[in-house]
Amino acid sequence: MSTRTKARQRRHRRLRSRIEGTPQRPRLSVFRSNTHTYAQVIDDTRGHTLVSASTLEPDLSGGEAQGKTGMAEQVGRRVAERASEAGVAQVVFDRGGFTFQGRVQAVAEGAREGGLEF
Repeated sequence: MSTRTKARQRRHRRLRSRIEGTPQRPRLSVFRSNTHTYAQVIDDTRGHTLVSASTLEPDLSGGEAQGKTGMAEQVGRRVAERASEAGVAQVVFDRGGFTFQGRVQAVAEGAREGGLEF
């Protein structure tokens, strides 16, 4: 494992010591790989994922024309839509140790446009 990955994991552990998802305000966790972006809303007290979305979904995966950042924004909108269907209006944002720019920021903006508050 590279030192870059280890550093991100250290930052994520540090963040998770302060951030926790509750049933009233679950955690919106974002992960980005080199090619895909994933987002999920998690209730940490039960350890359950309530809703999730990613660029691997068939109707989202063909947007090469939008680029990775545009696809990440769609993932944010999709996870917000599914969260509102599940009765979740407020979340705690967990950037996963990544810097809040680019695709992580696009997921956050898409989720806010979709109606999630954080």
